[in-house]
Amino acid sequence: MVPEFTPENSAPALDETVVIARDLIRIDTTNHGEGRSNGETEAAEYVAARLEGMGLRAELFDAAPRRTSVVTRVKGRNPDKPALVVHGHLDVVPADPRNWSVDPFGGEIRDGLLWGRGAVDMKNMDAMIITALGDVLADGGQPERDLVIAFFSDEEAGGLEGSSWMVDNHPELFAGATEAISEVGGYSITVGGERAYLLQTGEKALLWVRLVARGRAAHGSRLIRENAITRLAEAIARIGRREWPIHLTETTTQLLGEIARVLGVDHQKVSPDELVLETGSAAGFIQATLRTTSNPTLLDAGYKHNVIPDRAEALVDIRTLPGEEEAVLAEIRELAGEFVDVEIVHRDVGLENPFSGELVDAVVGTLERHDPGSPVFPYLLSGGTDNKALSRLGIRGYGFAPLRLPADLDFPGMFHGVDERVPLDALVFGRQVLRDLLATY
Repeated sequence: MVPEFTPENSAPALDETVVIARDLIRIDTTNHGEGRSNGETEAAEYVAARLEGMGLRAELFDAAPRRTSVVTRVKGRNPDKPALVVHGHLDVVPADPRNWSVDPFGGEIRDGLLWGRGAVDMKNMDAMIITALGDVLADGGQPERDLVIAFFSDEEAGGLEGSSWMVDNHPELFAGATEAISEVGGYSITVGGERAYLLQTGEKALLWVRLVARGRAAHGSRLIRENAITRLAEAIARIGRREWPIHLTETTTQLLGEIARVLGVDHQKVSPDELVLETGSAAGFIQATLRTTSNPTLLDAGYKHNVIPDRAEALVDIRTLPGEEEAVLAEIRELAGEFVDVEIVHRDVGLENPFSGELVDAVVGTLERHDPGSPVFPYLLSGGTDNKALSRLGIRGYGFAPLRLPADLDFPGMFHGVDERVPLDALVFGRQVLRDLLATY
């Protein structure tokens, strides 16, 4: 059931951004991947109703049954400026309630924070987009340029039934757009005791592969050296333990230089890993952007204790730096060995955009007005977003979901983690920053 959002149900002490984020968390849009999902339809209908309440025409698109995305276009004051895409996704990864201290889909408010799956990734930003847009349109206002507001399905499974499908089947919706902003950037970190903000200017390439090992099926008591599980385990160990070398891109070079500047050290004399560790909780994200990663994530083999299976499978999540995909894939095949096949399940591009230009200047200037003296650093995202799909239309995507966070909150650690939560005042801050950006850029 889609939650009601009538005024009497919206606690007056809560900012509207909090109310919307809470409502969206309470709509379980779990996406298990590989075609298994609760679907985003109820969340999409809720968002569409919010947009239509502002006088906008919201269109719903189903890439597959219950895989619903929402798009609306908002006219700007200056039709000569290229349009800006502002987008979020409505699905979330699974959450096991046994591991959580709260109901992951309860939208509980406790200790000044909103808890639940999606509070960080990314129903928080969805709510900020809606309320910031409402603020811009209040009393007949307009954004500076046309805005394409999109809420996609299926981002957590690569967007095949979401942004990728929309780009392939409805590219006209994004006509005239040259840039986009979305998730996993804009949040604050602490470096050398000082607050700074990360603007996501790019993201690593994605390679999801399946390892398939084959052997001889036999009774579990026999001497069988062609054991599929053993072959798979050896391949997984080699791939999972591969220490990929550090390779700095233009973005990570700039980032390390900025960190060193704040710390007052010579970045040529301190290792990249040491510099990254000075970013505190953000180091978990940033360290992975200095190199390729290859993490086994799922195993599937066998069906009975006393039967040796002739087939064993594993999934591996590989993230390479932009442009290194083929070289990494070749090494993965070599590490897998002759008895293990490597099948590509899903593949997507890496992105790296400049930390310069009018949009970057506008972001930096807006943050300066709301949090004076806090620098903005570029960074490369270790994961991926729907900006990958939009890049096929020539749209440069940046991660900018602005949140001013307490230094002791491990915000990056809550992406796909347990007890996801976001401070209420950070949501209000994000609403205000986004409002000003959309009104003036």
